[in-house]
Amino acid sequence: MHGYDLLVVGSANADLVIGLERRPGPGETVLGSDMVIHPGGKGANQAAAAARLGARTTLLARVGADAYGRMLADAQRAAGADPAGLLTGAGAPGTVDDGGTGGAAEGEDAPTGVALITVDAAGDNSIVVSPGANARLTPDDVAAARDLFEAAAVVSLQLEIPLETVAAAARSAAEHGARVVLNPSPPARLPSDVLALCDPLVLNEHEARLLLAGGQSPDSDPGRSPGSDPEEWANALLALGPRSVVVTLGAEGALVAGPGVGSAPGSEGADGTGTVRVPSPRVRAVDTTGAGDAFTGALGWRLGRGDGLVDAVRYAVRVGALAVTRPGAQESYPSAADVEAAHQESAA
Repeated sequence: MHGYDLLVVGSANADLVIGLERRPGPGETVLGSDMVIHPGGKGANQAAAAARLGARTTLLARVGADAYGRMLADAQRAAGADPAGLLTGAGAPGTVDDGGTGGAAEGEDAPTGVALITVDAAGDNSIVVSPGANARLTPDDVAAARDLFEAAAVVSLQLEIPLETVAAAARSAAEHGARVVLNPSPPARLPSDVLALCDPLVLNEHEARLLLAGGQSPDSDPGRSPGSDPEEWANALLALGPRSVVVTLGAEGALVAGPGVGSAPGSEGADGTGTVRVPSPRVRAVDTTGAGDAFTGALGWRLGRGDGLVDAVRYAVRVGALAVTRPGAQESYPSAADVEAAHQESAA
């Protein structure tokens, strides 16, 4: 039995959020709400989402020896995640959780990463990230966390940390028999051997278009047109090498593609691959910040529990839908009881 359902390797940021009626145009200034500070970062969000659902999870990430770093550690602990993988300053894993500075003087090392987020009246967001300490998470940190990889059923990755660290983590996961879930956000070119380990590659419509249009792999054709059909995107992404693909479609749910996937016998392609759409419950969106991370964290947890890919996506879609009904990222994430109650209500 694995010690962790899910090991998340990725970013941890302080989210600085301002609400506004509309986004400013170039050279324009608009007034917004009071700024609110939330724990965030794709890695921290995924770990918190999974832990809140009941997953045995930990986060391998690096934060600064500062107040934001301590806030992030407190948030992981409050969600139920094990702080064993959290690094700060020059300290050992988990030392930030003690409320200290991991042996580093305040401000001596890179500061905790920060995300500047604006949320408009429709609940849509725009984000600019200053990586800070996230950029100092290295392949050496991955090697030093060997025990975490050995204990994990699933390893979830994103691209807000150095690409060489992502690659090292994916290879370490494969070495120890863990399933790799990778969200290529922000989009970047991935080594072909890393793509081949993704099961699934999880991305939204915007990321799918960028990766297909821009040539996401050193071996890919940068002139490839992404088309307009999500099924076409998924099949084109599968051709790049991942074992399976999940494209999130916002309010429309998600599309799953891979070997043996199909809604009915005979729906698979000649190579045994197929696609299936998973609809989302209808909700009123308040804030979409971190909803994709809630989806991916839930997906990784359910895969770690042994669910099949389509069943795991069905559950993750419900989690993502609930997350957009509340403001903030981690604060919006539901518990397993919340998900079950909402499902029963929708079925009534």
